[in-house]
Amino acid sequence: MDSQKGQDPNEEELYEHYRFVAGRGQDPLRVDKFLMNFIENATRNKIQQAAKEGHIWVNDAVVKQNYRVKAGDEVKVLFEHPPYEFLLTPEDIPLCIVYEDDVLLVVNKSAGMVVHPGHGNYSGTLINALLYHTKDLPKNSDERPGLVHRIDKDTSGLLVVAKTEAAMTHLAKQFFDKSSEREYLALVWGNMEQDSGTIEGHIGRSHKNRLQMDVFPEGDQGKEAVTHYKVLERLGYVTLISCRLETGRTHQIRVHLKYIGHTLFNDERYGGDKILKGTSFTKYKQFVDNAFKILPRQALHAKTLGFVHPVSGEFMRFDSEIPEDMALCIKKWRQYSQHSQ
Repeated sequence: MDSQKGQDPNEEELYEHYRFVAGRGQDPLRVDKFLMNFIENATRNKIQQAAKEGHIWVNDAVVKQNYRVKAGDEVKVLFEHPPYEFLLTPEDIPLCIVYEDDVLLVVNKSAGMVVHPGHGNYSGTLINALLYHTKDLPKNSDERPGLVHRIDKDTSGLLVVAKTEAAMTHLAKQFFDKSSEREYLALVWGNMEQDSGTIEGHIGRSHKNRLQMDVFPEGDQGKEAVTHYKVLERLGYVTLISCRLETGRTHQIRVHLKYIGHTLFNDERYGGDKILKGTSFTKYKQFVDNAFKILPRQALHAKTLGFVHPVSGEFMRFDSEIPEDMALCIKKWRQYSQHSQ
C-alpha cells in the first residue's frame, strides 16, 4: 500500500486509495466524471467533495474537480486514512466449507457474497468470514488474505483458499500455468449454433464504461483470455452451457459470451437483464420477468474445481450442486421450451 506526504511538509501522511492511468484513446474529460466511470458505488457528490478537500491528484499535483483528464494522465485519490479493505475485521459469518485440511480449504460461495472488501463493501465479505474461521491467512500479492483466485459477487460456486504461504505459492502457480481445472455452468441468451467451441480475445477494461470489461480481438490491449464452451441443453431462446476456463480474467465468461452474441441470462452489468431473444407476446414478457425474479443475478455457477494438493501431490476435484435459484430458472425454461414446441 503506497503512502506519500502532501505538498505541505506539516501535512499528515496520505494513503493511496485509487490510481488510474488514462488510456491512449482518452478524450479530455472532467476529473470528477472520469472518476465516476472508474469507481464503483461512488457518487458525483462524494467525488466533488474529495476534490474540494484536495484529495484528487493528477500527475502528483492536487487538482480541482473541473480539471480535464487527458491521455496518459495518472489520476490518484489520496486520503489521510488507509483504505478500509486493509482494515480487515474477522466476522462470524456462516461458510459452506466442502473440504479443509492444514494447508487449504475449499468453500462453496453463495451468490450475493462479495469475495473481498473494497469500495462500498467493507464487511460481510468472504474474507471477513475466513479471518474469523482461520486466524492467520497468508496474503497474496494484492494483500488479499488466502485468495488464490476469485469469483464475482453474484456468481456462486467453488473457491480454493490457501492457509499457508507455501500453499498460496503452489496453488497460484497452478492457476498461472493453467493446470488447474475450473468448470462453470451458464445459462445464456440465444440458441448457440455450435455444440462446442473456444472463445479467444484479449480482455481489458472497457474504454466506454470502466465498470465493464471488453474484448480486444486484435490483442493490442488487455490480457490473453481463452474460454472453452460446450452446449448441455438447448431451451429455445436460451441455452445451458458448460464453460472451462483456460485463463482467469476479470468477468471472463461474462465478457466472452457477450462478445459472441450470447450474453448471460440476467447479467445486469452486460445487458442480459433485458429480453434479448424471443417473441413480442405479453405472455412471454411476463414469463421472462418471472424467470428474472426467480434468479435475480447472472446465471453463472462455478461448479467444478480441480487442482494438485500442495503437500500430498494428489489431484483433487470438487463438484457442487447447482444452487436452487439457478436450478428453478433452468426448470422454468425447460418447461416453457417443451410447451412452446
